[in-house]
Parts: sequence; structure tokens; C-alpha cells
Amino acid sequence: MTDAADAWKQWHEARTASVAAPHGPLSLTGTHWLDDYPDGKLPAIPGEWRTDGDAVVRTLDGVETRFGPDATVALGERRLVVIVREGLWGVRDFDPAAPARAAFLESAGIDATPYDPRWSVEGRFTPYPDGTTDVRVENADGRKRALGLAGELAFTLAGQEHTLQVARQADGRLWAVFADATSGRTSYRFRFLYPAAPDADGRTTVDLNRATLPPCAFADHFVCPFPPPGNTLTVGIEAGERNPAAPRTV
Repeated sequence: MTDAADAWKQWHEARTASVAAPHGPLSLTGTHWLDDYPDGKLPAIPGEWRTDGDAVVRTLDGVETRFGPDATVALGERRLVVIVREGLWGVRDFDPAAPARAAFLESAGIDATPYDPRWSVEGRFTPYPDGTTDVRVENADGRKRALGLAGELAFTLAGQEHTLQVARQADGRLWAVFADATSGRTSYRFRFLYPAAPDADGRTTVDLNRATLPPCAFADHFVCPFPPPGNTLTVGIEAGERNPAAPRTV
């Protein structure tokens, strides 16, 4: 096994473990937007919840507690996570006993194609001259939200040139939301890719062996963005994670 293939195997094993973790994406059983519950009573969650400026306030047994974005609240084995999206606040409910997680643990893990060096190529990132551009795209919950795009990532596969519009993360890595000719057929309807931070000349590696399924592939309650216009590749990307779970063979 080559060093690259061995590194991919380790990455895939770590990725599978993170997905199957007790409070990983498979355990998400609900995302409750507070605006949908004017009485403050969220399904199967004790207390009354309301927004107050830059925080969420829970009133439980007469005691008020404030929680900011990404705050985690323990509820037995469950974990509640406070989120905010474009000014709307919500509470996510992660339950290790979620049926989706139990089913995944009985499977052979994430359905992914073994490493193939043909799918790892050099790319070049070109930032937009005016900086980040917000494009409104549909999300998995049917609502449209802004996706901040920082530039274009160009690369060549089998002699054919391709480009993806990409976001830039806080650590410098790029983030592409893309579909391809396999999407909705032999792979999930879209996938994510996280190329390393480009160097001073914009060069980075586009390793499609590490294309990942979005969180909403594992639980319906995530609000993943769909690919922005132009991010559907004409080629079939027969690489990376393909579907949430592979059946276990005897």
C-alpha cells in the first residue's frame, strides 16, 4: 500500500469513527427553531426557551440561564447545542440512542471508494477581486441562506478543465459544495470537499478521494447548503464517500 493510500485509509477510519460518535451527526434527532415555538416549549426538551439579544435564555424551575452560539447543554445522555443562522436561533438535540446511529453501527460503515491516485490533482485558487461574495442557495431544510464564496478553484481531470466556487474557512482551508454526474445515482445528491489552504501562488491539492458526505446525509435535521450555481461537474467523480452506509456482508 502506498503512503497516500495508507493515509487515506487512516483518514477514512477516523472519519467513520467521528460520524458514529455518541454525539456525532448520526445522533441528531431534531433542530428546533425558536421562532417556530412562540410558547417557548420545545419538543421533548424541558424548560421554556426564548431569544434575548445575542443569546438564548432557558427558564427551568424558575431559574434563567443564558446560552450563546454553540453552547452545549447536557440532558442526561443527550446533548443540546444552541445555534444561530442569519439571526434565527435554534436548539439541536443529539441523542446517542438515535435510530439512525443504531442502524449505522450495524452496517459496514460509510460507503466510500478506495483511494485512487487519479483523483488527486493540483488545483489553483483565484480569490474574487472584491473579496467574499454572498450567494443565496437553497438549504436542505428548504430555506435559502447566504453562502459566502471567496473565489474559484481550477483543476484538470483526465485532460478536462473544471472550476468550483469555494468558500474559505477560518483556518485557511477551502470548502467546496459540489455535485457531479454520479450525484443522486451512485452517490449522495451532493458532497463537500476541503482542500488545504492554498500557498502564496494559490496552489493546493484537489484530492477528490476525500470528498465527504454532508451532515444532512446522516440526519434530516441538518441545514446543509446545496451546491451554488456552476458547482455541478459534468464528470462523474467515482471517488470519496458515496453514501451514508454500506451493507455488512457475511
